Amino acid sequence: MADTLYEQDFYSWAFQQASLLRQGQFGQLDLPHLLEELEDLGNRHYDQLESRLAQLIAHLLKWQVQHWKRTNSWRATIRVQRTSIAKLLRRNPGLKARLEEAMLESWPEGRDLAIAETDLPDGQFPEDCPFTLNQVLSEDFWPDSRPIDH
Repeated sequence: MADTLYEQDFYSWAFQQASLLRQGQFGQLDLPHLLEELEDLGNRHYDQLESRLAQLIAHLLKWQVQHWKRTNSWRATIRVQRTSIAKLLRRNPGLKARLEEAMLESWPEGRDLAIAETDLPDGQFPEDCPFTLNQVLSEDFWPDSRPIDH
């Protein structure tokens, strides 16, 4: 069986599908692959939300546990992630319904990033996220340096 255009040249396939849609030639569309790509496109936005939340959580944890190393760079990174998440949610309001899920799924990666970036023992970081979703996204929330209960 010969490879399809989708398998040989995705770029050309995508433009072909767009052209067919514009011309109303719906019967010629590669529906199985088109549906797969549309779902994948939506998932990429969710993946971006998770990734940004993980980065934000990591920096909030670093801010909390290494208060003596707080820099404007860390502060800027936290602000950039919060701004980027807000923009992503404005552009894709359907993601708001999955924010809690994304936060839960981002926590382990965020914790691991903080551990790797600080080179502190795992025990310095809580097993469960000490921040609420509202705190993580709030421009006014900056974790203090109180000891974390284990």
